[in-house]
Amino acid sequence: MEDSIEVILQDYGGDLHTNRTNPVLSACTGALLAGLYGVWRLFTMPGFRKIPRSLKVPYLPSSKQQTLNTMKLLEGRTGRLADLGSGDGRLVFAASSAGFQCTGFEINSILVAYTRSKALWTGVPSGRATFVKKDFWKTDLSSYDNVTAFLAPGVMEVLGEKLLKELPDDARVIACRFPFPDWPHRSSVGSGLDQTFSYDIGTVRSHLRNVS
Repeated sequence: MEDSIEVILQDYGGDLHTNRTNPVLSACTGALLAGLYGVWRLFTMPGFRKIPRSLKVPYLPSSKQQTLNTMKLLEGRTGRLADLGSGDGRLVFAASSAGFQCTGFEINSILVAYTRSKALWTGVPSGRATFVKKDFWKTDLSSYDNVTAFLAPGVMEVLGEKLLKELPDDARVIACRFPFPDWPHRSSVGSGLDQTFSYDIGTVRSHLRNVS
């Protein structure tokens, strides 16, 4: 996404340098683009300095279909749910309405403030949906029965190692768009960018023991 913004700035930058007939319009256009880029960085980058470069994942909201797919894969499940990188909270709100006790982990203070305000405004009980400004990489997730994640392909292997160390055998993990490498998925829903995968930790552990 950052590359796209930079390309836009470059494209408009070329026009700005050549457009000498309307300097006011050029200046306003440049200011607008710079402002949009600043807002984007404000929402995606806070907290990144605290996380190693290899584990950084910019904010990208899940689609409505991804959320629906995730909820379908959680049917019949109960208990505590951790959403890793909860963003604007849409998955946490959906899961809490289905009876899960949800915790959304998010390092972006602006998004945390937004989701907390939305939960308060819509009357969601704190016991159903909690949003914490906390690095899930440094958090023990062993008390959660369900984990959901929409991150990036480059971190899925490392995340898988963490979850295998911490989660109980009866835990279920849902991965949006990007599957865990070498993990046998229990089922999947959707296709393309909206495809979502479910994994049962006990099954994954047994499979990895058999292939090692």
